[in-house]
Amino acid sequence: MTIENISQAKVAGGWHKQYTHTSSALNCDMRFAIFLPANASETNPVPVLYWLSGLTCTDENFMQKAGAFKKAAELGIAIVAMDTSPRGEDVADDAEGAYDFGLGAGFYLNATQAPWNRHYHMYDYVTKELPSLIEEHFPVSDKKSISGHSMGGHGAITIGLKNQDMYQSISAFSPIASPINCPWGQKALGLYLGDNKEAWLEYDSAELLKKDSKLPILVDQGEADGFLEEQLKPEYLLSSAEQSGADVEVRMQPGYDHSYFFISTFIDEHLEFHAAYLNK
Repeated sequence: MTIENISQAKVAGGWHKQYTHTSSALNCDMRFAIFLPANASETNPVPVLYWLSGLTCTDENFMQKAGAFKKAAELGIAIVAMDTSPRGEDVADDAEGAYDFGLGAGFYLNATQAPWNRHYHMYDYVTKELPSLIEEHFPVSDKKSISGHSMGGHGAITIGLKNQDMYQSISAFSPIASPINCPWGQKALGLYLGDNKEAWLEYDSAELLKKDSKLPILVDQGEADGFLEEQLKPEYLLSSAEQSGADVEVRMQPGYDHSYFFISTFIDEHLEFHAAYLNK
């Protein structure tokens, strides 16, 4: 697969690089970014943390605002961040241009309903195409963990739980814990997947967690998050973890909201959490 470098900058002794490529999973051109620590080389491939961002975001939000590079460099971990949906003039969007569906809001699933099923296969992109591309072009190992924020927190937990042999650990900030039980999720799942609500369960973190999880999961949630009660509902994760006995820690953080100020405060702890499993 061919990739094109469109920007790069040295940071924390390593490199932040941004690329575009033509995606066969999404049937459009896509953009991603990678941070490579200084110790990454062909003779020393490093593990990778995949980051999934939230509604309206691109690959740039985390890379520019999270302040993750120094700690990632110290721990010897690469970070990959991707766009949150397919993009392009022929990619279907919400009819009213709403922020919570369509462009910027791929929800990390494989759409089955027209017109969304032509492009919206973010699940395949995250789990198959992108990691294959990363491992082909960069000095990384096949050891992976996954994390994300909000819609991306939903994506990280669902993808991690559905692919437990692929990842070492899962974490999330302010995840949409149960899309089947909140307006954002009900809109997205209904339009992308149709009326068969059995299909929705395959993309609901709390429902998947009821079954089992052999992976450790760390969640941070701000208590002053304006979306907490209506959209995020971390209590569903806690209930499911109690039911299945899964290794899940949900930390409620007083005073913190939904922003990258919150993420930047605790990102080092998440990187250290993942490093404990990636560097075993």
